[in-house]
Amino acid sequence: MGLFNQMLSQYNIVTENDRRNAIYEVMQQITLAGLYRGGFFDKAAFYGGTCLRIFHNLNRFSEDMDFSLLDKDSSFNIEDYFPSIIKEFELLGREVVITKKEKKNFGKVESAFLKDDTEVYDVAFQTEKSLKIKIEVDTQPPLNFATEQKLLVQPFSFFTRCFTLPNLYAGKMHALVFRTWKNRVKGRDWYDFEWYVKNCVTLDYLHLQERIKEFNGVEMSKDEFLIKLKERIASTDINLVKADVAPFIKNQKEIEIWTTDYFLQLADMIKI
Repeated sequence: MGLFNQMLSQYNIVTENDRRNAIYEVMQQITLAGLYRGGFFDKAAFYGGTCLRIFHNLNRFSEDMDFSLLDKDSSFNIEDYFPSIIKEFELLGREVVITKKEKKNFGKVESAFLKDDTEVYDVAFQTEKSLKIKIEVDTQPPLNFATEQKLLVQPFSFFTRCFTLPNLYAGKMHALVFRTWKNRVKGRDWYDFEWYVKNCVTLDYLHLQERIKEFNGVEMSKDEFLIKLKERIASTDINLVKADVAPFIKNQKEIEIWTTDYFLQLADMIKI
C-alpha cells in the first residue's frame, strides 16, 4: 500500500461523501507538507476551519485552505511555492495541477469575502479534476495575531505555522457576522462557533477589531459586536445553517439541538 492510500485508510469510509471528504483532507495535508518544504511558513501562517479541523480535531470536514502572511507584502508570490507542492504529490505517486482562479469569474456570493489582495488557486488531481482544494493567501492581512508551530506526522513529520486558537476564533467570528452569503448561509461557521464556545476558547478581540477595520472599515466595541452577532443569529434561517453543514459531519444528531435560541444563548457564553 502506497503512502497516499495508507493515509486514506485511516478514515472510516462508508459512503462516496466519506471518500471525498477523506481525499480532500489527505490532499490538504500533502499541500501543507509541500509548503513546509518550500519554506512558506517562514512568511505565512495557516488559519480558518481547515486549520481547526487538522490541528485541533474539529469534528467536521473542511474544503478550503486559508493562509495569511505574517506581515503585509504586496510583492509576495504564492506561485513560487507551487513546485514544492507538485513535487510532494509526485513523491506519493499523484500528479496535480494548480490553476489560478480569476476573481472576475467569481459570483457575488463567492467573492463577498475576498479582498483585492487575496490570491486564490485550485489544486486538483490531473486525472480527477473535480476533486480540488482551494488555496487563498491574504498578502495584506489584518495584523495583531499570534502564531504557533503545530506538528503533522504524515506524509512525514513537519511543523506548520498556525494562528493560535484565540486568533482562529477571531477570524471565525468575523466571518460569521460579516460574511454576506444572501440565501446561501455558511453553516460551517456556526458549527465552528459552537466548537469554540464548548471548548472554552477565549476570543482575541484585538485581532477581531483589526479584521473588522481591515475588511469593513469600521470601529466596533465588544458590546457593539455582540449586538451585531445576535442580530445575525436572529435574522438567519436555522434550517439553511443545518443544510450547509450536514455534508461535512458524520453524526447528524449533533445539530438536532440547533435553534435560534440555542445560538443566542451560546453568544452569551463567549469568553473575551
